[in-house]
Amino acid sequence: MANNVGIDSVEFFSALDLLSKQRHINREVLYSAIESALITAYKKSFKNSAKTMNVRAIIDPQAGKVELLSSKVVVEEVTDPICEMTLQEAREIRPQYELGDLVEVPVTPKNFGRIAAQTAKGVVQQHIREAERGQVYEEYSQKENEILTAIVQRIEGKTVYVEVGRTEGVLDPSQQMPTEELNVNDRVKVYVLEVARSGHGPQVFVSRTHPGLVKRLFELEVPEIVSGAVQIKAIAREAGFRTKMAVFSTDPMIDAVGSCVGPRGMRVENVVSELKTEKIDIIKWSSDPAEYIANALNPARVISVFVSETEKSARVIVPDNQLSLAIGKEGQNARLAAKLTGWKIDIKSQSQAEADAERAIAEAEAENGEE
Repeated sequence: MANNVGIDSVEFFSALDLLSKQRHINREVLYSAIESALITAYKKSFKNSAKTMNVRAIIDPQAGKVELLSSKVVVEEVTDPICEMTLQEAREIRPQYELGDLVEVPVTPKNFGRIAAQTAKGVVQQHIREAERGQVYEEYSQKENEILTAIVQRIEGKTVYVEVGRTEGVLDPSQQMPTEELNVNDRVKVYVLEVARSGHGPQVFVSRTHPGLVKRLFELEVPEIVSGAVQIKAIAREAGFRTKMAVFSTDPMIDAVGSCVGPRGMRVENVVSELKTEKIDIIKWSSDPAEYIANALNPARVISVFVSETEKSARVIVPDNQLSLAIGKEGQNARLAAKLTGWKIDIKSQSQAEADAERAIAEAEAENGEE
């Protein structure tokens, strides 16, 4: 096989084929990288020389050729032998050439093979890294807002680095569950927040606290969600402690809450297991704000809900023995219910509401008496 650069063409193309298959890189990308490398090496050999003008490299795997070629114009009289050639010289290459035609001639210098191989190796490696980074970025950018199975690789300070397939994920402290202690080799599900480009390749930022993690975990467990028969309308989460999720059924024959809980509670238990015993309240979504707010305060029982559409606020009355349950530990239940519904919620016990009503009546009567 012809080869003007001094590289073993059989070994050369075999190595490229193997590299292409192992690294999952398009062969054309590799060929383009080699061509650029050869031109770079050639120009380094002839610094500040006109010889490097109009030079291109070609790689022809079919013919097994790797060549450096320079373009010359066919002229009657040569004034610049680097860029021009006579008609007679041109027709010695191919009889069909005419004046004004461009002729490409080999310009590979002696002993160029070693230099070319060394330079090509470095540049090709760089192109390979860039191509791989590009492929990884394209692959993982499509996985934003999805979940992946991750394996903890190392922990530096408070930041956890995880393996997520072909690349590494970054689990920042703010995205870690406060109740969870991760160790090297732990296997966990993570939610892909963002995939960003960087000088060292794509960075995949993942989360264990995002509400989207809960949503995706239920999608894995509940076929009715995937089919669209059950919809997740909203999620409010305090990671590691408690989550409230509002669901709705588009099919009157399907119980949305029951579908998410699953037979003998297995579906929700699988999600809870992944979240390290985080409590999950699954409630029925309603287009009626009063009903929705009452449901959101589950597991507390609600007597009545009075809503103000203009202020988007609600006054909720619960039995006296349900007040602490409705508010929750450190206000968590009420806080999550407000976050889930998007309404400001004021909770009163029945006796408090009655006392407030009696006081309001007394004040009104007093004002009327003064008049």
